[in-house]
Amino acid sequence: MGEKLVQVKDLRIGYRTFEGYTSVLNGVSCYVDKGEKVGIVGETGCGKTTTVKAILRILVRQARITGGEIDFDGKNVLKMNRAELAVLRGSGISMIFQDPTLALNPVFTIGSQMSAVIRYSGEKGVENKDVRQELAVRALRETSLPDPERILQSYPFQLSGGMRQRICIAMAMATPRKLVIADEPTTNLDVTIQDQVLKILKSRVEEKQSSLILITHSLGVARETADRIYVMYAGNMVESARTASLFKRQLHPYSQALMSCIPKLSGGGVAEGIPGRIPGYLNPPPGCRFAPRCLYTREKCRQEQPPLVTVEEDHEAACFLYGGGG
Repeated sequence: MGEKLVQVKDLRIGYRTFEGYTSVLNGVSCYVDKGEKVGIVGETGCGKTTTVKAILRILVRQARITGGEIDFDGKNVLKMNRAELAVLRGSGISMIFQDPTLALNPVFTIGSQMSAVIRYSGEKGVENKDVRQELAVRALRETSLPDPERILQSYPFQLSGGMRQRICIAMAMATPRKLVIADEPTTNLDVTIQDQVLKILKSRVEEKQSSLILITHSLGVARETADRIYVMYAGNMVESARTASLFKRQLHPYSQALMSCIPKLSGGGVAEGIPGRIPGYLNPPPGCRFAPRCLYTREKCRQEQPPLVTVEEDHEAACFLYGGGG
């Protein structure tokens, strides 16, 4: 095991809505080592984005953190004041959002937006406009964007989706960051551009020796990018393993069901998917939240939440099939 950069312990978060209080994160625990690339995989609405936004403390006003801890590089994020959070967001962590169209301001040029991000980082010498220009040009070149000087003078709407996403990567890594969070950075791109963007993201993270949290729906994307993968379901981490171990053997019934949905080159028909749906967060099941869809459900599963237990070396699962007397 390496030195931990981020550690989330028993995090519980809900949202106030018109219908009532929704309990989304139900005791999430995870960590990222320094220099490690970690993938978080799960269905839409399972709490992936809520988890990473909590690390940056950028949750919406309706969110309520009701329990848990978040440590970043030895400091408790949940107890940081405004000045400490500014440093965290300026030089500690950067985030690449899902939709580059929404992430970039349409009324400012790319150059002015990159200049603001670089200046906010607090790096030495960035008060100088020429230094910021040089760093911006270099960052765009490193993400394989042609004619960076012209791009800096352009507005977001004048660029393609793939170019906008590369610009977001360049902005996130124009200055040194300890952690980069990428929230489904290829969702709105076609397949060929997806591959290019992911390769650029991976190479830039490795060159800068930064850690990476990659949120994705795709097990294939996680396999190509991450050293270790968390499988998330309905506000819980249900499995954690090194990437090779997870694809060799899935322990949790949800992970097994996810893997069975992947189309195979050998054919064999169309996968039917996982029966049922993620439970509502207004009145979630008291026990394992996957129990209503699981083939191995027992009475204990419906009443108690299974803990994340070590089954094999560096391979954990939250299921009574592997402990707890279920």
